[in-house]
Amino acid sequence: MIQAKNIRKFYDQLEVLKGVDLHIKKGEIVSIVGASGAGKTTLLQILGTLDKPSKSENTSLIINQENILKLNDKELSKFRNLNLGFIFQFHQLLPEFTALENVCIPAYIAGKKNTETEVEAKKLLSYLGLSHRIHHKPSELSGGEQQRVAVARALINKPDVIFADEPSGNLDTASAENLHQLFFKLRDEFGQTFVIVTHNEELANMADRKLIMVDGQISNP
Repeated sequence: MIQAKNIRKFYDQLEVLKGVDLHIKKGEIVSIVGASGAGKTTLLQILGTLDKPSKSENTSLIINQENILKLNDKELSKFRNLNLGFIFQFHQLLPEFTALENVCIPAYIAGKKNTETEVEAKKLLSYLGLSHRIHHKPSELSGGEQQRVAVARALINKPDVIFADEPSGNLDTASAENLHQLFFKLRDEFGQTFVIVTHNEELANMADRKLIMVDGQISNP
């Protein structure tokens, strides 16, 4: 599903990623942990095609059999929209739109029909226990509810891979536990692959595999 080789990233003279090699299988839930500054989020952003690795010999990134580093910006945007989903610590919901509208946005970008998209979005929100909140705006939702809307938005295009960056970092203990269980339920029901950066030890240890980053490298590939 994901094969990364010799992923490096420099910011000026600072080398943040120092030749990361990684192989993640379809349907696998992988957590990435490590101290602040170890390079976790930078790696997640590159794997998620939100950033590009620094040019280096033998660097490659294959996701779902697509050679990511050979795509131009337009092709990359289309690939990201259709194949990848994202869940962030700060939900990044658009405040002026309802829960339903927020969930629909990636599908509209993909050119899907409004009616079909709304039906699918309502199904997802119902599946996540939010059928009674679909017309509420983010400011009217609890933190846990906002995060579940963000999960629905990440799922609307049926992506193969979900990337999550500190997804439960802003939630209370009960909401965090519910979210963690949800990831495994989604994997079991839809077969999606999850790559999760987290400081939450409980979530990290629940994963099929826990990768530990130290000083820009994975210490236990």
